[in-house]
Amino acid sequence: MEMLQYDFMQRAFLAGILISIICPVIGTFVVLRRLSMIGDTLSHASLAGIAAGMLGGFYPIWGAIIFSVAAAIGIEKLRKSFAQYAELSISIVLSASIGLAVLMISLADSFNADLMSFLFGSIIAVTAIDIMVMAGISIFIITSVWLLYKELLYITFDEEGAALAGVPTDLLNIFFTVLTALTIVAAMRVVGILMISSMLVVPVAASMQISKSFKSTMINSVILGMLAVVFGLVASYYFNLAPGGTIVLFSVALLLLVIGTKRVILKNID
Repeated sequence: MEMLQYDFMQRAFLAGILISIICPVIGTFVVLRRLSMIGDTLSHASLAGIAAGMLGGFYPIWGAIIFSVAAAIGIEKLRKSFAQYAELSISIVLSASIGLAVLMISLADSFNADLMSFLFGSIIAVTAIDIMVMAGISIFIITSVWLLYKELLYITFDEEGAALAGVPTDLLNIFFTVLTALTIVAAMRVVGILMISSMLVVPVAASMQISKSFKSTMINSVILGMLAVVFGLVASYYFNLAPGGTIVLFSVALLLLVIGTKRVILKNID
């Protein structure tokens, strides 16, 4: 474990542990609400924010937060305009985010190593400031889910019933989408913008194969997410691989392992 002697690896593991908790926690709600594509949309919005930060000369993460939160609110506002075709709001914001990101990058002339680290993740690019921002975002997300767990669970499975019961569903939907945006911003340094949505979805998909309740799905997805992050960071260090892609491949491998093991067990039972 000589890798932990290096400060950048200590920061990478701290960041990895944080995202392995918040991504599956938010991802459990995302998957069960059938909003899996929202991760891609908000990650492209955050890319536009990163480019805006580079163009304006300020800390890119602040730009990512502003743009992704604005996109999150935009999705919910558009969802009301297309009540019968709610998925259109995600597609519209995705298109606008990609166009804006490309425009910002071309204006900033910023397709350099720093931008690449945001796109694909980097274990050496995580700074002490990044850790503090990620820790603050993680605490806010976990606290919010803990305090609003029952309400979020209610609108996940029966939004109309929750509205009739007096739950402020419109406000909660906006707030949840903002939490998703903040999760993506927190994870982008390690996993990379292009692969963040995988960390929201894949550990949860694996957990759903072996879990029998909502809470167990969330807990097991966090465990699987941690395993993917730890194995991915170790492999990326020793083999000089991009951490984002390595972590995602390990999470997919765990999903296939869970599915294969479950089928073998069921076959033996039969």
